[in-house]
Amino acid sequence: MDKLFGTDGIRGIANEFPMTTDLAMKVGAGTAHLFKNHHRRPKIVIGKDTRLSGYMIETAITAGICAMGVDVLLVGPLPTPGIAFITSSMRADAGIVISASHNPYEYNGIKIFSPTGYKLPDEIEAQIERLIVSGDVERLPRPPVSEIGRAKRIDDAQGRYIVYLKNTFPRELTLDGLKLVVDCAHGAAYRVAPAVFEELGAQVVLVGDRPNGKNINDHCGALYPEQMARLVREYHAHAGIAFDGDADRVIFADETGEILDGDHLMAICGVHLMKTNRLNRRTVVATVMSNMGLEAALKRHGAQLLRTAVGDRYVVEKMNEGRYNLGGEQSGHIVFMDHGTTGDGILSALQLLAVMLKEDKPLSELKTIMERFPQTLVNVRVKQRRPIEDIDELVRLKDRIASALGENGRLLIRPSGTEPVIRVMIEGRDRSRIQSLAGEMAEAISRHMDA
Repeated sequence: MDKLFGTDGIRGIANEFPMTTDLAMKVGAGTAHLFKNHHRRPKIVIGKDTRLSGYMIETAITAGICAMGVDVLLVGPLPTPGIAFITSSMRADAGIVISASHNPYEYNGIKIFSPTGYKLPDEIEAQIERLIVSGDVERLPRPPVSEIGRAKRIDDAQGRYIVYLKNTFPRELTLDGLKLVVDCAHGAAYRVAPAVFEELGAQVVLVGDRPNGKNINDHCGALYPEQMARLVREYHAHAGIAFDGDADRVIFADETGEILDGDHLMAICGVHLMKTNRLNRRTVVATVMSNMGLEAALKRHGAQLLRTAVGDRYVVEKMNEGRYNLGGEQSGHIVFMDHGTTGDGILSALQLLAVMLKEDKPLSELKTIMERFPQTLVNVRVKQRRPIEDIDELVRLKDRIASALGENGRLLIRPSGTEPVIRVMIEGRDRSRIQSLAGEMAEAISRHMDA
């Protein structure tokens, strides 16, 4: 059996391995077994996005949990960070999210939160995986019929999450007078996001708010922000906000329709926190994929950038280790640790809007704090993926390119976690030069790994 848990839980095409009802039931049983609290009636929160397959998987996970004598609290469609919040707020023993985030509707996934609202560390996921792969999950002791779990719906989960989000926005501010284009990607934020912005006073032009089970992320939302940017210009809005399917990431457009990604958000918010002496240890945490322009912007204002492996869970782990309060990914997963435990698109949008209001500047002006370095990414499909370090010629070429780039550029080579692909990313000030160097590196990798 292939490894179940990837960098963000279990994911695959619904009704095909591993996203089958059989495996979902085992995940539910294994999670219930590990998190079962023997000192009180245990309970696990389950939420989902708007995919058609969510009903099927939700039912299977619920069955597995109840069979272990653990109760289930069903919150229905809710952003992933909302489920993390509800899990912690309701003192549940764990939280489970049924979502494939930014993927098309055919896909679905399962990710699990601890009682404190953080994504599970690798070692706990490995325990659940071992229970399933070994078959031990089927041999776990079951309680008598009088002690099996119950499932009930939590009708006010959305309201609780909306109140929580509004409380992260400075009380002295409102969104009165702002016109915002909000694209919910026909996903989990379609009710919560407009309610938050409207209740804070904004005029909302809403799109991507009609999920039908099959249109999540379908040429809309954070993966396709062009529609949102076009509507910003058309409606003369002050900003555009686009979420992905489970609303844990956000992409912005300024009032001119220019798109801002996660690096822009971290630069603007990081420098603002520095100015107000609220950036813990003068540090922002991001991944190896973040643009050097973010690093340069922070450095100019006396802050530093720490990099982690790709994946918001690794960003959060580093933030917790060092007690840092701002981190994220270029893709729009931003973590404000003063307010939450995971990437939250709506919360991040509120923090950026607060900076815009406090500094009384449009986003088009705020974004100039960061100059983006040209960046090129080449995906090299190979027959046999091997470590670069094992091939002397590739090591020499890598060192030569890194030396040529110096302090004004960066070379990153990393294998894909899901397919036989080596990713070559180079950034620097001269676009044509980095494209040439990336092509040279990619050609060499292809030649040696296809031999």
